[in-house]
Amino acid sequence: MNRELTLKTIGFFLISSLLLTSCDEENYTPKPKGYFRIDLPEKNYHKIEKDCPFIFEVPDYANIEQDPRNPNNKCWFNINFTSLNASIYLSYKPVNNDLNIFLEDSRTLAFKHTVKAIDIQQKTINNPDKNMFGLIYDIKGDAASEYQFHLTDSTNHFLRGSLYFNNAPNQDSIQPVLNFIKQDIEHLFETFEWKN
Repeated sequence: MNRELTLKTIGFFLISSLLLTSCDEENYTPKPKGYFRIDLPEKNYHKIEKDCPFIFEVPDYANIEQDPRNPNNKCWFNINFTSLNASIYLSYKPVNNDLNIFLEDSRTLAFKHTVKAIDIQQKTINNPDKNMFGLIYDIKGDAASEYQFHLTDSTNHFLRGSLYFNNAPNQDSIQPVLNFIKQDIEHLFETFEWKN
């Protein structure tokens, strides 16, 4: 039995030595860890005018779809970035002395992501020339929604938006697309107007 164990040990070392010496180190290149290449479209915008009390511009590579969960409310709709696997869900509510309820609901929905978020940065929107005020929730980490916001004129109108990706949350893999879509949301803010 010792002889059999010795032959197996010698055989193992011989095979291991052959395998190690047969590797050509000059031609070996380790593959770096990475993600799929994402081709981002060129930024061009067009104005959307729905039968809602606001207008703004959306990118040409996005399409507008009525919210299937609320088909009777024409001002609840989604901006779908099909090629980027993301959507912005928009919901509008008229204000009737209930603005504080809407603001608290918006805050609650954003902070539901604290379980997965490592930080939630808040940035105010204050544009008195356009009678537009609001808050952006920039959610850091592997949360389901990375970016949420609300806009109001503080007396009559309230619009809430939230960005979701249609895949498992992974901040590292979606970061280039997230930054790209954030630019589109900034453009939405720049072109946004309440209708009289």
